Amino acid sequence: MTDLAERLTALDARIADAARAVGRDPGALTRIVVTKFHPAQVVADLAALGVRDVGENRQQELTAKRAALQQVEGPAADVRWHFIGQLQSKKARAVRAASDCVHSVDRDRVADALHAADPDGSVLDVFLQVNLTDDPGRGGISPGEVETLAEHVAARCPSLRVCGVMAVAPLTQAPAAAFECLAAAADAVRRVVPDAAWMSAGMSGDFAEAIAAGATHLRIGTAITGPRPADG
Repeated sequence: MTDLAERLTALDARIADAARAVGRDPGALTRIVVTKFHPAQVVADLAALGVRDVGENRQQELTAKRAALQQVEGPAADVRWHFIGQLQSKKARAVRAASDCVHSVDRDRVADALHAADPDGSVLDVFLQVNLTDDPGRGGISPGEVETLAEHVAARCPSLRVCGVMAVAPLTQAPAAAFECLAAAADAVRRVVPDAAWMSAGMSGDFAEAIAAGATHLRIGTAITGPRPADG
């Protein structure tokens, strides 16, 4: 717990420094702690340290951890859960049931499945995932098609709220250039949904570049949680 608190404090200080360096308010950023492969107790420990946003890549882990922590008293029961992994239509119902926010809507079919899972329920915040590579097999829609996807979600999926865009910087490109492209995609989405002001970008190794490009939501894993368990 002491190590976790120290890593969290150190990372938050680095985030604040990066924000101030480009004239941004650190308080306007949302730091999401990615707890992939770590047990639910780590989420409980993070919540006790003041963390309110956690992210999961896999639906099974998301569902299990949220269910486990909703059975306990204390801050862990009020954590906001972000699904940040690749989303298959067949798992849309389970993801929607366990998520407060989904970062990986990249196809009409995925958006339709999320909407159909609970069309009359509470509105679900979603990001449109953008593929910043030339590999069509990677998750995300191409930057040139993101505006069309935003139009579809806004018109056909009233139970989803398009909040912005998400991407992972490719290893083959400088993060600053990649996030500049994502910022342009965000502008395109705002032509359809003017208040879609969020940008989910930046991980442990490139959050400073993401902040400089306008990221509002940072997805930080090992820099806070430490090495993943050996069986992860």
